[in-house]
Amino acid sequence: MANAFVDFIRRYRGDPVLFVREVLGQIPDEWQAELLQAISSGKRRISVRSGHGVGKSTVFAWAMLWFLMTRYPVKIVVTAPTSAQLFDALFAELKRWINVLPENLQQLLEIKADRVYLKAAPEGAFISARTSRAETPEALQGIHAEHVLLVADEASGIPEAVFEAAAGSMSGEHACTLLAGNPTRSSGFFFDTHNRLKDQWWTRRVSCADSKRVSKAYIEEMKDRYGEESNAFRVRVLGEFPLSDDDTVIPIDLVVTAQNRDIDEKNAHGQQPIWGLDVARFGNDSSVLAKRFGSIITPLRYWRNLDLMQLVGAIKAEYDSTWPPERPSEILVDSIGLGAGVVDRLRELNLPARGINVAEAPSMKALYQNLRSELWFKAKAWLELRHSKLPPDERLLADLVAPRYSFTSSGKLKVEGKDEMRKRGLGSPDAADAVCLTLAHDAATALYGMSGRSPWNKPIRRNLQGVI
Repeated sequence: MANAFVDFIRRYRGDPVLFVREVLGQIPDEWQAELLQAISSGKRRISVRSGHGVGKSTVFAWAMLWFLMTRYPVKIVVTAPTSAQLFDALFAELKRWINVLPENLQQLLEIKADRVYLKAAPEGAFISARTSRAETPEALQGIHAEHVLLVADEASGIPEAVFEAAAGSMSGEHACTLLAGNPTRSSGFFFDTHNRLKDQWWTRRVSCADSKRVSKAYIEEMKDRYGEESNAFRVRVLGEFPLSDDDTVIPIDLVVTAQNRDIDEKNAHGQQPIWGLDVARFGNDSSVLAKRFGSIITPLRYWRNLDLMQLVGAIKAEYDSTWPPERPSEILVDSIGLGAGVVDRLRELNLPARGINVAEAPSMKALYQNLRSELWFKAKAWLELRHSKLPPDERLLADLVAPRYSFTSSGKLKVEGKDEMRKRGLGSPDAADAVCLTLAHDAATALYGMSGRSPWNKPIRRNLQGVI
C-alpha cells in the first residue's frame, strides 16, 4: 500500500490535469486546465474573474484535492465572504468530489463540517474552511507549512482587512494564493490584482460566452433581464469589472453583498414588519409584495395576471395566514393608477393599507425631482450602511441595478421612470419598487412615533430625511 501511494504521488504530483482525468474521470475546460497547470508550475499568485456558472467552484475543488493528496506537510485554507457561499457552494463541491475519489483514497480522509484531513496526519495535512469577515480578519492569517494553498472564493466581497492580515501566509516560498469570483467591485484587493498589481499576478477572465458549461439560453436571458450594456451583464456574464462611470442608481456590489450577507433571519422576528406592494399595470408586469423586518427583506411574493380584486384577495389571504405578531403595521401601496383601487378595498377589509403616490413632491425638494427618485436613493443609502439583508432573488437583483439617474435642468436628481426603461428594452422594476415602498414607512413613524400602530387611514405627511 505504501509503495502504491508513493507511485501515486510520483505520477500526479506535477500534473494536476492528469489527476483530474485519471483519478476523478473528468476532462477540464481549457481555462481550468491552464489554472491547474499554473499552480503546478509554481505560480504563487493566481486571480481569476469570471461570469456565473463557468465551473469555478469545480476547479477549486479539484485543485484542493490534488494539492492535499500529493504533498506533505500541506495546509489548505479556503474562505469566502459568507458562510452560505463557503459551505453551501464551495465546501459542498469539495465534498462532492471527495465522493468521486477511488474508495482506497476516500478511506485516507476524514471529513468534518468545516475541515477535511488525512487520518494519519490531522495536523499535518488538511483543508480548513474559514469565513472571512471584517470583524474577524484572521481567516487567512498564520498559515505556515512546507506547502500552503490559500483559496478565496468570491474575492470581490472579502474585506480588505482579511488580505492585510494574510500577508504573512501569502508570502511563503511555497505558498500559492488562488483568488476568484464575479468581479462585482471596481476597487479593492481583487480588483487591484487585475489592474494595478497585474504584473505580480497570473490572471484570467472567463466569460460565460466562452464556457461550454453555460447555455446560450442563459446568456440571452441575462441580456433580456439586465440589458447588454449594463454593469450587471458585464459582471454576471462577461466577467468584467463594472464601469466606474456608470449612471445606475444602485451599484451591483451593494445588492450582491446584501443578498449574501450573513444575518440570521431569526433576528427579524420581533421587529415591526412593514409591507410594500407594487401593483402591476401591464400584462407583462407582476404585482410584487415585499416584507421588511427591520434591516431584513424576506423572500418576495409575485403575482401575474390577477385583476384588482383577485390581488386584494391574495393580500388578504397573506395577511390572515401571517402569525398575528408578524402582521404588518402598514401595507404601503403605490397608489398611482390601479393601486388606488387596491388601497381603498384593503381599507374596507380593515387592513392597514396606505397609498404612496411616488409621482408627487419629495420631502427634500432641493435634491430630488419626485418621491420615486427620493425613495430609490434612500434605498441606496440603506444598502450602503451594510447591515441590510436581501433575499437571493435574481429578479430583485436585476430590478435594483437597472434604473439610471440623471439631473434635471434645475440640478435635481431624477430616477428614470418605467416608460423610459421600456424604451431601453428593460422591464418594469416591480420587485425593487416594492422594496423601496417598505422604506417609505419611516415617514409615518417620524410623524406618529413607534408606539403601537400608526393611524394608517390618515394622509401621510412625509419627512424622508430619516429613511435609512
